[in-house]
Amino acid sequence: MDFSLSKKIPHIPESIYPVMTSLALEHNAINLAQGFPGFGIDKELMRLVDKYTSLGKNQYAPIMGVPELRENLSKKMEFIYGCLYKPDTEMCITAGATQGIFTAVSAIVNKGDEVIIIDPAFESYEPVVKFNGGEVRRSPLKEGSFEIDWDDIRSKISEKTRMLIINTPQNPTGKLFTERDIENLRKTVSKTDIIILSDEVYEHIVFDGKKHESISKYPDLAERSFIVYSLGKTYHVTGWRLGYVCAPEQLMREFVRAHQYQVYSVPTPLQYALSEYILKKEKYLELSQFFQEKRDFFLKCLQGSKFVPAPCSGSYFQLLNYSAITQENDVEFAKRLTIENKVASIPISLFYENRRQDHLLRFCFAKEREDLERGAERLHAF
Repeated sequence: MDFSLSKKIPHIPESIYPVMTSLALEHNAINLAQGFPGFGIDKELMRLVDKYTSLGKNQYAPIMGVPELRENLSKKMEFIYGCLYKPDTEMCITAGATQGIFTAVSAIVNKGDEVIIIDPAFESYEPVVKFNGGEVRRSPLKEGSFEIDWDDIRSKISEKTRMLIINTPQNPTGKLFTERDIENLRKTVSKTDIIILSDEVYEHIVFDGKKHESISKYPDLAERSFIVYSLGKTYHVTGWRLGYVCAPEQLMREFVRAHQYQVYSVPTPLQYALSEYILKKEKYLELSQFFQEKRDFFLKCLQGSKFVPAPCSGSYFQLLNYSAITQENDVEFAKRLTIENKVASIPISLFYENRRQDHLLRFCFAKEREDLERGAERLHAF
């Protein structure tokens, strides 16, 4: 039957993640493409889920989330960043960080509003803006160093600019915001009504003694910001689709207006389980060391290969330059690598508006050592 359907966002391509994951499954490849942990979760967390389902915590949760979880997350924010978000009016539990991003944009961006995105950007940012009738202005990181070009960002600000989306630690580059970036951000948004959407899902995965510069630490920035976090990334349960958003009451009020009609609430027993589990501070404080060991192991396994690693200061992704092997388009090379060498990765040209070819592939090292070792061994074939 012909329903004469028209695509709402016709110029947005299919996501590369299911493409590469399907290709990995089809060719029995080691999947270092999609960003999810390749190991089991803590049995204590599983027991807590059993506990709360048995206690009958199986019906709808409040729209903004289970109070106990919001209260404990508020205490966690104060402990780590020295900030105080009111759990009743400034925090909302979401169906993953992606929903948090979608809802924040939906709540604020109207038709004709402009949103600045920093390239290479996580692929969901642009579609969400366009779905809500906004226009995207993209500012690429400096080639080679992946530093933010603040002059370029400022040149793209107009009277229509409604939002600036930032991401630290950044996916896919692994770059971190520095204190200098914070000062530049302040300079950029001062005397404007620009709202910041800060994607901080890898907040606890920072390497080499560096620190995460959360926007929540800076009151003058936090007062105009939605800050998005991921419980799934932090506790190795990405399939649970749990995250949370912090924002001042005025912004959160608008956020909840959209949230209530998009998902209403998220799974109740999982929220209760995490509300108790996050009291174990060591579970998130140990993440940087845990993932740094995996990054270092993967890089050690790659020594002597023709793949050249880019610096990675955070997240659980490693960029590898393959220009010593081929000048092939990164999408075609990633597919060939999956089919012929049985290792799946993500081509990062798709994170750019202009599909810039840096000859870089993104590999996820949040996997068991055996998979990292076998994956690196196959990359040595070149």
